[in-house]
Parts: sequence; C-alpha cells; structure tokens
Amino acid sequence: MFKNYSDVMTACTKVGKFTISVAVAQDEDVLNAVKMASEYDLADALLVGDETKITPILEKLKFINAKVIHEPDDQLAVKRAVSLIRDKQADVLMKGLINSSDFMRAVLDSNSGLKKGSLLSHLAVYEIPGQRKLFFMTDGGLNINPDLNEKRGILLNAIDALERMGIDNPKVAILSANEKVNSKMQSTVDAKALVEMREKGEIPTGFIEGPIALDVAISKKAAEHKGIKSEISEDVDLYMVHNIDAGNLLGKTLMYYANAKMAGLVLGAVCPIVLTSRAETSEGKLNSIAMANLLSRTKMVV
Repeated sequence: MFKNYSDVMTACTKVGKFTISVAVAQDEDVLNAVKMASEYDLADALLVGDETKITPILEKLKFINAKVIHEPDDQLAVKRAVSLIRDKQADVLMKGLINSSDFMRAVLDSNSGLKKGSLLSHLAVYEIPGQRKLFFMTDGGLNINPDLNEKRGILLNAIDALERMGIDNPKVAILSANEKVNSKMQSTVDAKALVEMREKGEIPTGFIEGPIALDVAISKKAAEHKGIKSEISEDVDLYMVHNIDAGNLLGKTLMYYANAKMAGLVLGAVCPIVLTSRAETSEGKLNSIAMANLLSRTKMVV
C-alpha cells in the first residue's frame, strides 16, 4: 500500500533507473520534471523535439546532461519518440508540448504505434491530504463512454497495473449514484454485470463491489447509515467511474477542492505512457514518471 508519493519515490529506488522517451520535449514543466527524475536517479531521458527550443530551456534549468534528438516537426517528433520505444531504446513514453489527440494518434497507429491489446485506458492516481493511501481511479481521461466490454478491458488494465505495483487482489468500487440496480441507469446495470464477470472468472482477480455510491465506498459510517454491508468501504484501492465525464469531474474536484496531487498514466500499450494535462505542474509530472517507473519494472512488494 502506498500512503503517498513519497512512498512511491522510495519504492522506485528499489527498481533502478529506466529510460523515458519524451515527445515534443520543448516544455519547461516537462523538462523540469525530467530533470528532477534524473536527480532522484529515477530515469534517463531522450528528448525528442526542436533542439533550438529545447536547449535554451535546458540551459535555464541547468540540466546539462540531457540527450536531445532534433526533430522540429511535432508530428514527426512524436513518431520518433514512439520508435525509440519500439526499438527498445526507451522504456516509457511521455507526452510533451503537443495536443493529446495528436500524441495518441501516433501511439495508436496500427503499423508503427504501441498498442498491445484491444483497449488503452487511463489511470489517475491522487494523493489526498489526510487520507491513508493513494486514490486510484479509472477511466476519467481516455475512453469517453465505454460499453460493458470496454469497461471490462479498462478494469483488467487497471487491476493489472495495481498488482504489478504490489497491490494484490485490489479492492474495486464500481461507482454509481446508488447501490440499487435500475434499468434506466446504465451505470448500475454495468456495475452488476462486472461483479458477475468477476464471479465467473471472466475478470480473474480483484475484489469487486458495485454498484456502489461514492459515500459508501469512502465511509463506513455512510454504509452503516444506509444499511449496506460492504467489505471494501473505507478500504477501496481502485475506483471505476461510468464515463469520462464522471471521472473528469471527480478528479478535478479532488484537485481543486481537496488539494489532491495527481499522476496520470495510459495503460494497455507495450509500455507505460505518461499522459498529463499541459497545465500540470512539474511536481505532478514527476509523480507520473515515478508511477511509470514502477509499472515498467517487475512486480513490487510494498
């Protein structure tokens, strides 16, 4: 169990360095995060982008040992960064100063991209002040309105990621507005179906409850008040939302009202992909790099 990002950084020291390929790297916050990762001995970096724009930022940051691969065209820079992963010159891909859709287009390219299975998904990780462990949530960043089969894929990706970080048989809350299945509320129908898939072995691991409202998931008092017996209340490892709207709203609420710190990763590719908002701070990007470090290695014991 990780209480906070400090625990994650400590765990990273046990798995050693990796190499990160940064696409369109001419962004000060990105380069500062990469510099901090280097100083923490987490990662070496290959910076792909416009060298005439990257070099002045490196000089400003006093980041003197960075390797720059000059490619002034943004689209070609992303393709080159992806190729470094395919050629096994780097272990993790990171988005720089480029629109997410353009970045993901190169990742998803059927001939030269990094797609491994049928579905890519987003995993957000929040450190919330006063909480005893990190808050993992999927998928509030990539899949817009997933159907049941896609939700199964999203869940498999996320459970695999948590288990690779040492969180065995993670406790999963399939979120909805309430705990009763209602045919007019698709989130409840899908939640029940996902629980049944777990019971049938179609989802091979994880302890799953749903549909479950957020208050019940995070508070035993709320569960008791509603007369709900939950084995995961106050101990959830992974929260699954119904669609991107729900995940985006929950995530931004945590960040702006609860002062949570966020990391973001794309799962389901041949390597972990660091995908954060362009507005994310250097610290937030560093947190994502640290999470990617763990996922790019063998299973951790925490």
